[in-house]
Amino acid sequence: MTPRRQVIQILTTTALLAATLGATSVHAQTAAPAPQAGAFPSKPVRFVVPFPPGSGTDTSARYFAKKLTEMTGQTVVVDNKPGANGFIAVRAVQSAPADGYTVFVGSNSTLAVNAALFKSLPYDPVADFAPLTMMMRAAALLIVPGQSEYKTVADLVAAAKAKPGQLNYGAGSAGYQLMAEAFNDATRIQAVHVPFKGASEVVSAVTAGTVQFAFAEMTSAQEMVKAGKLRALAFASEQRSPTLPAVPTATEAGLPGFTAYTWVGAMVSAKTPKAEIDKLASLLTAIERLPETREFYERLGAEVMNGGPEEMRTFQAAEIKLWKRIAANAKVEQQ
Repeated sequence: MTPRRQVIQILTTTALLAATLGATSVHAQTAAPAPQAGAFPSKPVRFVVPFPPGSGTDTSARYFAKKLTEMTGQTVVVDNKPGANGFIAVRAVQSAPADGYTVFVGSNSTLAVNAALFKSLPYDPVADFAPLTMMMRAAALLIVPGQSEYKTVADLVAAAKAKPGQLNYGAGSAGYQLMAEAFNDATRIQAVHVPFKGASEVVSAVTAGTVQFAFAEMTSAQEMVKAGKLRALAFASEQRSPTLPAVPTATEAGLPGFTAYTWVGAMVSAKTPKAEIDKLASLLTAIERLPETREFYERLGAEVMNGGPEEMRTFQAAEIKLWKRIAANAKVEQQ
């Protein structure tokens, strides 16, 4: 099997795995439990996010924070700590008291992909965290500036092949970097990686023409695409998006089987007592099963991923193995 076919097969596998988890109980009509006097949580809760405002991770954190406040009567604040590949946010969570009041809302980058890109991490994405719940997944868009000369994937690939190593791409996290490297490998092009702190920064950079192309999740980029400030060349999913129906899938754009998704989930320090872990998991999974949660994500072009601690741990382990294979097949050198 060629490296290109291996990468495409691997990316397709992760999409199918995510879709299976996402469909488990998306239509459940679970009502939000009423807050109980003296029950955990009994003081404000902090959601730590490793990206700036505007990313799908941040959007998820803010939605779940609002719902958790409504359910418990306790304030839930979102604390954005972007930069250093998520290490700053992870450090903030690990240095806080392990009492359940500091929750890490992370993505595939911090909870899986970093394990594939770094020879040595300052944290263990499995051993250092106790999973709570899956939140959402969103397929990525391949974007270029709205006034770009590249109208199709074929245009972009042809330009990159004519100027090897002269085009650059932006990546707001390790996950987006590997998506782009898988694309580069599948199309046999060379492009220079330009790192950013999050998806919102990448969207701004592509809009301004600072970088020629990027992969960005639907939730971060679709409004700029609709406004004409970005052009979406492909949607890396099995089907076209209902919110951007004119954008072809990657397969339709000339990349058979190419899919790429980001996902978001919540965790706490592994040192947190089981009672607090169980209560938080129960509250957050109740939120994900609400009909309005499904509707919220559908409006953003994303979807709910249902699953509690056990499902999330299994999914995370599979994702780490998956991204390690993707990095190896795309010949991405570990940092």
